[in-house]
Amino acid sequence: MGCGPPWHVSTWMMGPRVGQTIRGLPLQHARLLTWRAHAPSNLSATASAVPPLHRSHTLLLTHRARGPHPEATGWPTCQPGLASPSSTLSLSPRVKFLSPLSLTPPLALPIRLGPSARSLALSLPRPSPPATSSSELLTSRRRRSARQRGRGGGGEMEPMSVDGGGGCGGLDTQIEQLMQCRPLAEQEVKALCEKAKEILMEESNVQPVKSPVTICGDIHGQFHDLVELFRIGGKCPDTNYLFMGDYVDRGYYSVETVTLLVALKVRHPHRITILRGNHESRQITQVYGFYDECLRKYGNANVWKIFTDLFDYFPLTALVESEIFCLHGGLSPSIENLDGVRSLDRVQEVPHEGPMCDLLWSDPDDRCGWGISPRGAGYTFGQDISEQFNHTNNLKLVARAHQLVMEGYNWAHEQKVVTIFSAPNYCYRCGNMASILEVDDCNSHTFIQFEPAPRRGEPDVTRRTPDYFL
Repeated sequence: MGCGPPWHVSTWMMGPRVGQTIRGLPLQHARLLTWRAHAPSNLSATASAVPPLHRSHTLLLTHRARGPHPEATGWPTCQPGLASPSSTLSLSPRVKFLSPLSLTPPLALPIRLGPSARSLALSLPRPSPPATSSSELLTSRRRRSARQRGRGGGGEMEPMSVDGGGGCGGLDTQIEQLMQCRPLAEQEVKALCEKAKEILMEESNVQPVKSPVTICGDIHGQFHDLVELFRIGGKCPDTNYLFMGDYVDRGYYSVETVTLLVALKVRHPHRITILRGNHESRQITQVYGFYDECLRKYGNANVWKIFTDLFDYFPLTALVESEIFCLHGGLSPSIENLDGVRSLDRVQEVPHEGPMCDLLWSDPDDRCGWGISPRGAGYTFGQDISEQFNHTNNLKLVARAHQLVMEGYNWAHEQKVVTIFSAPNYCYRCGNMASILEVDDCNSHTFIQFEPAPRRGEPDVTRRTPDYFL
């Protein structure tokens, strides 16, 4: 392939929240795309590198909407002295790039955004992978689709029947009910959590996860935004998911949110990984909403006890392809390598101090070294700490959640650490965007940002929860 120097980081955003112009990529539509690229001025590609499209061709990149959609067999390209193609990229509701995007600026390309398109950020790896022919690209896509459908070679599991004794039998029926934001009966929850406990007991403190996978941050009981996340990122099991904790508290639908995620874990145990956050604890949930919500919806604290007992079995961290270390909070001065995490006894309430507490409570900081956390638990850690930890464990990235970031994701420590937050308009008032991180099977990263799902109204909550580090 005749590609010039690769893009280091390119960010693409779409939607009315962003600007009206693009440097080097003029558009011709009312809904414009903003392009922020840190690229050498001599970025180029030959026409033979990627097959050009016909002028009238509509390019539909692979996405996970319902219904049949053709996949792209090439990328629009342009050479100096040649007219720019007038192709149309249909980005509805989302798009995932399956091959290197190699364009020669300046390029005039009309973009048609679907009504549900919101925002997208793309981080391209360096160096760029080698070019493939159209036939090789099609073969790669078929292999990738097969890998998504049968991750780990096990194929899709048969539905597990979870009957709560008088409730509806069949887990698929229960998931369909939960997707309508209707909670399960107490006995159904009990049976579901018993099955989930059997699955989670077999998982490691550092649970290995294969790519492709979509990594998600805090949800905090914002059920409708979780459904929006699945709409944008793809339904489970069509998409593999890794959630990094904090499913409950703050939002109005903690019961439905955590029940749905646990049900998906039982139904598709190899397609979804759910880690423990600092809010998956008995003490925190009694203060920030989950306990009170269980009392309101069930009339007693039985469901709260069932779930908090289950939280003790959630894995503490995950490791994506031995390169991306995922956890809720941050690093610990008591842990130098991953074996230190593996040796922890996690089946307990989150301690007030110690390595397990640190993994769920710590935060990255601009200051070097270890610092006292203003949260009252865990530590702050600087770039020198994260660089040493990544070097010792042969990691490329630490992905974590735990902190509100206004754009939905935030790089730290020269892209050694990234914070992902998946609860848009946190607490229904913060005005932040949310994001998810897609890691494809080449381990390249794509951030997809999204805004809150439309809501017709929220229930009245009589007790105001404390302002705990918004």
